Amino acid sequence: MSKAKSTFWRLMAGAALGLTALGAQAQDKQLTLCWAAWDPANALVELSKDFTAKTGIQMKYEFVPWPNFAQRMLNELNSKGKLCDLLIGDSQWIGSAATEGHYVKLNEFFDKNSIKMTDFMPATVEGYSTWPKGSKNYWALPAMGDAVAFTYRKDWFARPELQAEFKQKHGRDLAPPKTWDEFKEIGQFFQNRTIDGKKVYGAALYTERGSEGITMGVTNTLYAYGFDYANPAKPYDMKGYVNGPGAVKGLKFYKELYDCCVPPGHSNAYMTEDLDAYKSGQVAMQMNFIAFFPGISKDPQVGGEKTGFFPIPKGDKQLAQLGGQGISVVKYSDKKDMALQYMKWFAQPAIQKKWWDGGGFTCLKSILESPGFETSTPYAKVFLDSMKIVKDFWADPSYAQLMLAMQNRVHDYVVAGKGTPNSALDALLKDWTEVFKEDGKLK
Repeated sequence: MSKAKSTFWRLMAGAALGLTALGAQAQDKQLTLCWAAWDPANALVELSKDFTAKTGIQMKYEFVPWPNFAQRMLNELNSKGKLCDLLIGDSQWIGSAATEGHYVKLNEFFDKNSIKMTDFMPATVEGYSTWPKGSKNYWALPAMGDAVAFTYRKDWFARPELQAEFKQKHGRDLAPPKTWDEFKEIGQFFQNRTIDGKKVYGAALYTERGSEGITMGVTNTLYAYGFDYANPAKPYDMKGYVNGPGAVKGLKFYKELYDCCVPPGHSNAYMTEDLDAYKSGQVAMQMNFIAFFPGISKDPQVGGEKTGFFPIPKGDKQLAQLGGQGISVVKYSDKKDMALQYMKWFAQPAIQKKWWDGGGFTCLKSILESPGFETSTPYAKVFLDSMKIVKDFWADPSYAQLMLAMQNRVHDYVVAGKGTPNSALDALLKDWTEVFKEDGKLK
């Protein structure tokens, strides 16, 4: 080889090594954030451009559709995978993630950076951040406040002929329901009615069996009439709380709503199916997580003045199923320092304000309690009111088995019509008792 050629190849090899090094360096200054694939995730991508601009750290995202989200991410954690540096994980995972060491404990980091959990709504700190419950052990920063609530066709409710007919029948105005009984009356009123030449139905409810859908729906009526997961004074003492008379009433009521008021074929519906039913003009009311309300407000078919919002109605009590998530640093990440840098950035009040303005749902009290917040969007008041009445499913390390049992028992009764509400809840109590016996929490 000539000297000129030898020099050329040495230069080329050096350039290639330089490019490889630059590529590795760029990859080193990159974080991967994992979450579900939905509108708030898109809002977070936009918001996080600020973080990259300030730090030079690039953001990569792994967003998984909701039906596959839990399985995909829990498998990742259980295999101690390094895909995610940051994970916005569901509230129910916090017990297993903390107990099994998947998340970095954040107390020392919060103290060092003057991040105070008292600055966030108490329900979100309890729901998204703490394990054991009632302790001050923090494994996540409240990131995405959320709860189940309702949208309704404000334009249909306002029609003079429907107002007159409803008032004659029920002696009150056709207005967003304050109680579950009122909700049922409105659902029946719209069921099989023709509006603008199209047959419409009362309400889109959660009925999905495969992941968590029907549980996220039915708990709203269960809580309303007295269901509880256990004796507040004695952990895992569930008899009479899971299957007491109030719980039976709440489960029976949800089945009545399913039987009277949902569209045909709405037997395996969760977030997406309810959105589809509402946006296509099939239903007067839609159960869904508040996270979807910004998108509905802007929707070309049903947005603007066509849609209104209301919180979960009352029974004997008024309690809404908690949704939402906290953001955690994954213990298996090789970039924990950078991930904590992101957490510090995200916790800033100015960034939390941008998060709300961009379609995310902050949990920071200074923003939620600020003058004018309730009127800042059409759904702001419903969000604020809902987050004051939230209650969550088990966050126990055995959450997955507990959820599977409930999904099966309530779907068999509500949708498939098997047995009675009493037998369904008695069977659920038995299932849960077996899970906790296997865990050594019950004898």
